[in-house]
Amino acid sequence: MWEYIEERAIKCAEYIVETGCTVRACSAHFSISKSTVHKDVSERLKYIDETLYEQTRLVLNQNLSERHIRGGIATKEKYSARSAKKNK
Repeated sequence: MWEYIEERAIKCAEYIVETGCTVRACSAHFSISKSTVHKDVSERLKYIDETLYEQTRLVLNQNLSERHIRGGIATKEKYSARSAKKNK
């Protein structure tokens, strides 16, 4: 594997573990696509650094289990903002 891909995968994984962020937030932080981040941390990282891969998997699994809650909160905020605009 090319060196810059390995470095990118490690940087993304370390960022996810440190901040607990989602793949989407990581991709925005590093200005790369979500697909690239996902492939780096879920496939390539396994062969580069298995310990870091396991730590990253824990964070991503937690994010996956909380996804529906964050979506509900975002929807509530969206319609609350619309309601507030109407009432002005």
